[in-house]
Amino acid sequence: MREFRSDPLVEPDPAASIPGLLTDRLARDPDGVFAERVVDGRWTPVTVSAFVAEVTAVAKGLVARGVEPGDRVAIMSRTRYEWTLLDFACWAAGALGVPVYETSSAEQVRWIAADAGVRLAIVETAQHAAVVAQVRDDLPGLTDVLVIEDGAVASLVAAGTGVTDAEVARRSALARADDLATIIYTSGTTGRPKGVELTHGNFVALTLNGVAGLGDVCAQAGSRTLLFMPLAHVFARFIQVLCVPSGAVLGHTPDAKNLLGDLAAFQPTFILAVPRVFEKVYNSAEQKAGSGAKLTLFRWAAKAAEDYSRALDSSGPSAALRARHRLAGTLVHSKLRAALGGRAQYAISGGAPLGERLGHFYRGIGVEVLEGYGLTETTAPTAVNRPGLTKIGTVGPAFPGTALRVDDEGQVFVSGPHVFRGYRHDAEATAEALVDGWFRTGDVGTLDDDGYLTITGRTKEIIVTAGGKNVAPAVLEDRLRGHPLISQVVVVGDQRPFIGALVTLDADMLPGWLSNHGLPAMSVDEAATDPRVLQALDRAAERANEAVSRAESIRKLRVLTTDFTEANGYLTPSLKMKRAVILEDFATDIDALYTDTRGD
Repeated sequence: MREFRSDPLVEPDPAASIPGLLTDRLARDPDGVFAERVVDGRWTPVTVSAFVAEVTAVAKGLVARGVEPGDRVAIMSRTRYEWTLLDFACWAAGALGVPVYETSSAEQVRWIAADAGVRLAIVETAQHAAVVAQVRDDLPGLTDVLVIEDGAVASLVAAGTGVTDAEVARRSALARADDLATIIYTSGTTGRPKGVELTHGNFVALTLNGVAGLGDVCAQAGSRTLLFMPLAHVFARFIQVLCVPSGAVLGHTPDAKNLLGDLAAFQPTFILAVPRVFEKVYNSAEQKAGSGAKLTLFRWAAKAAEDYSRALDSSGPSAALRARHRLAGTLVHSKLRAALGGRAQYAISGGAPLGERLGHFYRGIGVEVLEGYGLTETTAPTAVNRPGLTKIGTVGPAFPGTALRVDDEGQVFVSGPHVFRGYRHDAEATAEALVDGWFRTGDVGTLDDDGYLTITGRTKEIIVTAGGKNVAPAVLEDRLRGHPLISQVVVVGDQRPFIGALVTLDADMLPGWLSNHGLPAMSVDEAATDPRVLQALDRAAERANEAVSRAESIRKLRVLTTDFTEANGYLTPSLKMKRAVILEDFATDIDALYTDTRGD
């Protein structure tokens, strides 16, 4: 058993609330910029006072619509300015927003709205309203559905003209730290999603300690971030609250397809993303380099970035390496930074392991990726690397004010004021998860002598081979997924003679990879059986195997012609694989890996 605690930098206040954070910000910085939103194609500032005025006006509309303190309001929308506005308006009215992923099915909407007891639903589009309409008869407590693109915000403002400022102020002051702020439903890799009940105190403790502990990232003059992760996810939700006390300017973009253009226009100083985004940026840059001298130059510059970063963790870069790094910076690295907007100094990565290679690459080009770890139940981060206190390959030490524990079996436990109060209507699951003041995360990992946490996998995902070897699939999956041809990886081998893997191909990257390797154009189906493509994937597996023992190494790959996506039900909205569903649906492909074990 190992345990490490990080002292709080800000002590919890039992009277604290999210509306209180906004009130404090207004008092000290009314003319500061809280957010920027696109108006007529241009990023336009929204001051703190203007945002508070909008929040108050929308909150009045909620009051006029009959929303009472403690009521639940569903918000089903892509990431956009109105999401944040509606969220804060719910809090100002004494209510709480319940996020629903915009990709949710009618059955998922029915379950969340019924379990949470949603009174009012605000959705982005008519299509979303149609999804809700499919299950409306099963939701007798749902009084109305408003559509953002059909003027929901304006209609709420108009409805609330008869409500006084004093009534909104009274409601805003009702919440205390232990009152419920939201119910976030886990995206559900197995079974029905559970409703995670998070309090105002959870958010306030985490955001204030985040500002104090990560001020270099989020609370400097000129700090700004562009949200493109779903606001239905706890990570993005935490960041929008963090921007209130930190003073960082908040932007929103709903479509990752336009991400590079939006980054260039908004120019964030810190970026929040999952590892797949960082992989895509790297792989796209390599592909754009083409072939021949340009590709050689790109790879030379990438190697210079990695070497420079690794040297920072040892004896320091030599004079020769510094010179090589400067030249690479001029020729290549500056263009890569420009692709991220040109001003980004930090990026925060979570949701899955980033991998040492990418961590060193990005730090080497001048963008320090601070890998962190957290869950919905911990209101987002519970461990994170800090500027100047980073160990690439780990998810950092305990967040200020929190504690980490790893038991003798490698199970990770968390304690602190950011830990949720329980699962809605599920006392059994709550009792199983919260034990003697500690949250059982379900993850396995290690704590080093400095208190830095490394996550090695999920307890339920540990593979036990026929030979009795325990294998955590995450390490192999993350290393193999770094290859530009590969979209998704599922490592298999439970009760089997060796470890294998199912691999899907990245249809967007395939044409460029084929061209760069002098191969003819081909479809995903053709590439899945092409010997030259398979040889490249085998070489990628060999490189991934360098991180593990022989008994843990991937011996065989099987390339699938179906990618895993949210649309086909194999990924959650937060891009986690639904492993149990994949293992069931592709059982025949898994069996095929083991029909001929000669040579293994």
